[in-house]
Amino acid sequence: MNPMTGRHLGRNDPCHCGSGRKYKHCCLGKDEATARAASADAAEARSPNPEPATAARPPKHQTYQPWKKSAANTHGFHRISTPRKVGSG
Repeated sequence: MNPMTGRHLGRNDPCHCGSGRKYKHCCLGKDEATARAASADAAEARSPNPEPATAARPPKHQTYQPWKKSAANTHGFHRISTPRKVGSG
């Protein structure tokens, strides 16, 4: 609902400001920005004590992985590719 006119404006309807342009080309961006700001203010008012965004996690435990020789080998077990067959047969 548009608070100025009391009816829902479609994107392709004439703009409510009287410019004669389509609503999506004229005032849609401004109206959406004010609606986003109003919803952000309402959300901020609902949660006066925000939770901390990052929680401290315990470090991951290290497991024994004998197949890994170094940090460069990240694929685990080595894959051996077979040569491509060429010709008929």
